[in-house]
Amino acid sequence: MTKRYVSLPDEAEAGMREFIEEVDQRLASDEDTCDVVEDVLIDLSGDRDAYERWKAGEAVSPAERIRLQSYDPCNTTLESEYYAEKDEDAFRESKHLQWLWRQFDSLPIADNVEFALRFRRMLADHLFEECGDNCRFFKGITFTYGHNITVGDNTVIHDDVHLDDRGRLTIGDRVSVSDGVHLYSHDHDVVDQTTVRNYHTIVEDDVRLTYDAMVRAGCKVGENAIIGARGIVQHDVPAHHIAVGMPAKSVRIKPGWEDVAVPIEEAGVNRQEDRRIEYDLPDDLEQFDEFGRDLEPPK
Repeated sequence: MTKRYVSLPDEAEAGMREFIEEVDQRLASDEDTCDVVEDVLIDLSGDRDAYERWKAGEAVSPAERIRLQSYDPCNTTLESEYYAEKDEDAFRESKHLQWLWRQFDSLPIADNVEFALRFRRMLADHLFEECGDNCRFFKGITFTYGHNITVGDNTVIHDDVHLDDRGRLTIGDRVSVSDGVHLYSHDHDVVDQTTVRNYHTIVEDDVRLTYDAMVRAGCKVGENAIIGARGIVQHDVPAHHIAVGMPAKSVRIKPGWEDVAVPIEEAGVNRQEDRRIEYDLPDDLEQFDEFGRDLEPPK
């Protein structure tokens, strides 16, 4: 074993449990999520006195005002808010929870690992489409929306991982996602990068995605497979295979699984289009092209 159980002093444990249960109950209630997020961030930041003075009409500097306003997620924007095809109703709720997750990670208290793991695990229950038992989420994890993510039981996601759920992202049981991994569920047309295609990306049970690996949108990493450090998955990886490189290629089968795994020479199939997610844009959508390029090839 490489880990040991760690516990907090009784008083710290009781305070942590009481706080997380209170936030959990408020998020599950009919209370406005913006109000809950605002309260939690104000108090964790130690800014309650300044906030009350501002609300009472006392003078504050422009910098103080924007800081105090930004505890309320309704006064903020996220990059994914600009995506035309998003589910507006689902995003309205997930934006507030994502703001709480991101801002919590920016606070010094997020370095209290035991508290932070439990707090994020509670948030995942409200933010993700589904989150299993005993998951551990470390610092710096980012999402597109959050509400298109499903995570199984006993999965661990480490620091600075990006979970792109612009399409749909499914992560199985007992998956280990190492620092710096990027899982994508959308990509862009090679000519007109404003044209976006969304996919369902799947990481099956017992997979290990090691340091800095990347999984392309619409790929499936089969159960019990390993993706080596900085491997770039461009096609499906069969169950029990070990894939390495840029692009990642199967180089061996895990010892003991040779009889149940497909042969190495049958690996490397791209089934991305089988997992394409179609979407419709509103007829009255006012679109803009941030690049303004001439996409016509030379005559």
